[in-house]
Amino acid sequence: MAARTGKEYIDRLSASRPTVQIEGETVSSAIPDHPRFRNIVATYAALYDLQHDPELREVMTYESPATGEPVGTSFLVPRTVEDLRRRRVMMKTWADASFGMLGRTGDYLNSCLMALSEAQSWFAQADPEFGENARRYYEMVRDGDLLTTHTVITPQANRSVTSSQQLGGTLAARIVDERDDGVVLRGARMLATIGPIADELLVLPSTVLRSTPEDAPYSYAVAVACDTPGLRFLCRESMDYGRSHFDHPFGSRFEEMDAVVVFDDVLVPFERCFMLGHPELCNGFYSETSAVVHMTHQVVTRTTAKTEFMLGLVSAMAQAIGIEQFQHVQESIAEVIVALETLRAFTRAAECDAALNPFGVMTPKWEPLNAARNWYPRFSQRFPEIVRKFGASGLMALPTEADLQGELRADVDTYLQSATLTGAERVQLFRLAWDTCISAFAGRQNLYEYFFFGDPVRMSGALLSSYERGPYLERVRDFLQRDER
Repeated sequence: MAARTGKEYIDRLSASRPTVQIEGETVSSAIPDHPRFRNIVATYAALYDLQHDPELREVMTYESPATGEPVGTSFLVPRTVEDLRRRRVMMKTWADASFGMLGRTGDYLNSCLMALSEAQSWFAQADPEFGENARRYYEMVRDGDLLTTHTVITPQANRSVTSSQQLGGTLAARIVDERDDGVVLRGARMLATIGPIADELLVLPSTVLRSTPEDAPYSYAVAVACDTPGLRFLCRESMDYGRSHFDHPFGSRFEEMDAVVVFDDVLVPFERCFMLGHPELCNGFYSETSAVVHMTHQVVTRTTAKTEFMLGLVSAMAQAIGIEQFQHVQESIAEVIVALETLRAFTRAAECDAALNPFGVMTPKWEPLNAARNWYPRFSQRFPEIVRKFGASGLMALPTEADLQGELRADVDTYLQSATLTGAERVQLFRLAWDTCISAFAGRQNLYEYFFFGDPVRMSGALLSSYERGPYLERVRDFLQRDER
């Protein structure tokens, strides 16, 4: 098999039978035709079609070592810095297609699986079979061009206790049985973004497991097909309201569904298990294999695309209503420029200082990427603030597309025009701004970015504990002791 087309993605999804519960309805077939998923499926299909664009084929694909067929470049195992850049150009192409609004395009977890597939000796600490399972699974996903999602978070019933203590240990998904043909999972996990439209679900470790016997049943890394019997996706309310692209330019295109995953005694065959038990190894699952580095490389690439969009949007708004000459407006636009160049610098530093990891994979330097993933979630909250400031009350005076087709068109043209745009053009631009900073879609985007890698406070603590500050500390101490010598 080879890199899929959009039609092939839709056909496979149409043939699957997941259990999806949304807004009081249980859906188990024809996911691409359901009104809550139709538009996002079409968006993902368009991403797959980019792999077959004659002008992009060399960017988007490379030759599979196993089949010789073209497969997605995000599966490429980088051996050189040029390979890293090649991967980044592909990832940026997909990110540009959604202005960075899609957080779970396939390249994110493809990067994770690529890193895991090469970390054979790390898996061997538990069982060499786990490493072989990871490699074979990666090859299956690569050559089938499957779309994966993942779930790592346990439900938030009582965050003051561990998973083994929540509801007597029955809340979080855990291994309840180990049989000859695999393990059985029971309980729930959060938060499987795109779960209903994906092919495969990776159930990966939390990174806050204790090395105790009680935590062992919650310590595992496995993969299941999204239509596995006993697996259910409990979805939040959709933010795609079935409106036009004019009315909801982002929500009607890029609404990635989030879902709680419920495991009702789901059987996972052993060949789909990458780690069972070993809490101490599960805690290093991402860092020790370099998976988190390659995943973050993709994330920073995506957020660069998002920041480019934000710069374009605030510039368009400022020019449309004639406010760019004001210094406080210039200052805000400059903030976005600085953010964009900061992300580009992080990426360049990470790639220029890349090195082979212990498994022979060319890996970006972690420190710049780690700084980026700590900085961006906080700074990204400034973007909607700037858009709201520029738009002000204009963001609340927005007719719909239907109003432009009827008798109100003359009023729109007269009263909602701007310095450089007709009334219809200004409404269209400001509806895009509204869907960026005020709508339900926008609110979810802000929350998603802020907690993408976890609680920013906890992440700061992890950054502090892992960063080598010794040489800088010694310089200060040395300076203070100079006069004494």
